[in-house]
Amino acid sequence: MADVVVVGAGVVGLSSAVRLAEAGARVVVLTADEPARTVSRVAAAVWYPTRTSPDPRVLDWARRTFDELAAQAGGGVPGVVMRPTRMLLRAPVDGDPWWSAAVPDFRTAEPPSGYAAQWRFTVPTVEMGPYLDWLVARLDELGVEVRRHRVETLDEAAGVAPVVVNATGLAAGTLADDPAVHPVRGRIVLVANPGLVTSWRDEGNPAGITYVHPRGRDVVLGGTFEPGETDTGPDEAVGAAILARCLALVPELAGAPVLGQLAGLRPARHGGARLAVDRSGADGGVRLVHNYGHGGAGVTLAWGCADEVVTLAGSARPFRRA
Repeated sequence: MADVVVVGAGVVGLSSAVRLAEAGARVVVLTADEPARTVSRVAAAVWYPTRTSPDPRVLDWARRTFDELAAQAGGGVPGVVMRPTRMLLRAPVDGDPWWSAAVPDFRTAEPPSGYAAQWRFTVPTVEMGPYLDWLVARLDELGVEVRRHRVETLDEAAGVAPVVVNATGLAAGTLADDPAVHPVRGRIVLVANPGLVTSWRDEGNPAGITYVHPRGRDVVLGGTFEPGETDTGPDEAVGAAILARCLALVPELAGAPVLGQLAGLRPARHGGARLAVDRSGADGGVRLVHNYGHGGAGVTLAWGCADEVVTLAGSARPFRRA
């Protein structure tokens, strides 16, 4: 019998499963969808604590994840690259942002014309297709089975292992009976990379949040933040507006062929991510650990949260794989 069952195979669930297996637990992952078809696949996937709170616990998760992804970039993990970033601000700021403590090279710089301030820093970026494949391969190395199965209740998952980790994202609204969970639609446009290496952000653009994130062969252009919207079909007008904002921010994009438009539903939660033992438990006294509600910061917090999942899941008894 497994020691732990992780429900959910987005980046949060897979990272948790890796850490648990590395700690010696016998782990099974249950997922309604293949990892490559989860919302994580659509993520722009740049380390940045988007719409998270300046809480010491969140900073610790972010710092741990930064360090892990930086080590993975240095170790050649597919899809992970350290990327220089320019954050342009339209209003004056007083001091450094709360999350800068996690970023070793964070610094201020003179802003270009039309902006009030500029932050410069280098952060991990992740191309999610290759990265999700790598996570699944890592689980295979660790002897973890990733099983396609849609659970209807968390009590059902409790029949697989005495510890259940609920990493189900939006589905946690139903499975954990949590009305704070809600979708936030995000739209991006992909264009061919004309040779860009630096990410750019203009989050305060009055026309809409604007970011340009280069990857190996393409560039992720964004974006939108639309709470409560669930239609993920294409919207040519929104795509054109995103492209125009990004072109104004980074003129080098002029003429880059458009490769497509994607939309995904960020698994957000009022009050922030829930990472805790559910004292009510599941049927039969199973230990239930919730790890969901990361919104657009899943990649930014995943490994730090995974470390805490190991502590919470193993606090009843340490894992010792035979």
